[in-house]
Amino acid sequence: MVMAAGLMLGGPLQAREITQEALSLLPPVDVVILGEVHDNPQHHLNQAAALRALKPAAVVFEMLGPEQAAIANQGTRVGEALGLALDWTSGGWPPFAMYWPVFEAAGAARVYGMAVPRAEVSQAFRNGPAAVFGADARRYGLDEALPADEQEAREQMQMEAHCNAMPADMLPGMVAAQRLRDAAFAQTILTALAEVGGPVAVITGSGHARTDWGIPAALRRAAPDLSVLSVGQLEDHGNPAAPPFDLWLVTAPAERPDPCAGLAGAGQNG
Repeated sequence: MVMAAGLMLGGPLQAREITQEALSLLPPVDVVILGEVHDNPQHHLNQAAALRALKPAAVVFEMLGPEQAAIANQGTRVGEALGLALDWTSGGWPPFAMYWPVFEAAGAARVYGMAVPRAEVSQAFRNGPAAVFGADARRYGLDEALPADEQEAREQMQMEAHCNAMPADMLPGMVAAQRLRDAAFAQTILTALAEVGGPVAVITGSGHARTDWGIPAALRRAAPDLSVLSVGQLEDHGNPAAPPFDLWLVTAPAERPDPCAGLAGAGQNG
C-alpha cells in the first residue's frame, strides 16, 4: 500500500479531496473520468498530467464526434493545425489552445468522440431519452422515470446553471437531454474498452463525472463489474460541501465575465 499526496493506493478508495500531485498516482481502474470546468485552463493542465501518468489505451472526449476523433487519430497535425482540422470553433468550446495539452498528453492512445448530435439532444428534450436511445435504453435505465427528489434536484441545478432565467416548463426537457448524453457517453466508453482495452480516460465536464447521476451511474447500470474512478475538478466558490466524486480537486476560478450579467430578474417572467 502506498500513500502519496493524500491518496491511498492499493486499498479501498475513500472519497476525498486531493492535490494536483495525486493526479500522477491514481489507482489502476478500467475507466478514469477526468472532470473539468470547460474554460478553466488549469483544469486541462491537470488532466494532461493525469494522462501522462495513466498512459491510457483510449481517451474519450465529450468535445468530439466520431469524425473528429478519426482526424485526431491520424496524428499528422499538432497544436493549432489540429484545432483547425477538427473545426474546433464550430463546437462552441473554449479555445483549442486550452485543450491542446490534453491531446498532446494522450500520446499513442486511441481517441474517441462521444458527442451526441444536436438533433438527437433536441429530440430527447421533446420526447424523452428512451425514444432517442433505442434498443439499449433499458440497459441504461432510460426507460424509467427518475425518483421525484432527484428530478427536482436536477431541475433546480439546471435553473441555477442558466442564471435562474430559464422558463420552468423547459427544465424537464433539459434533464431528459442530460440523461441521454450521460448514457450515450457511457456507451462510447464501453465501445472503447471493447475495442482497445483499458484503461480508458474520459475528458468531460465535471457535471457528467458525478457519481450519483452522471457517467459513473450509467456505467454502473450497464456494466456493474467495471472499476470506475471519477475525478471532479471544481472552482473555489466557498462551498465546503463534499461533492459527488470519488476524488476531487478545487482550484482558483478562471477569469471570465459574469455569465449572468444582464439576465437578473429574467427568470421571473418564466
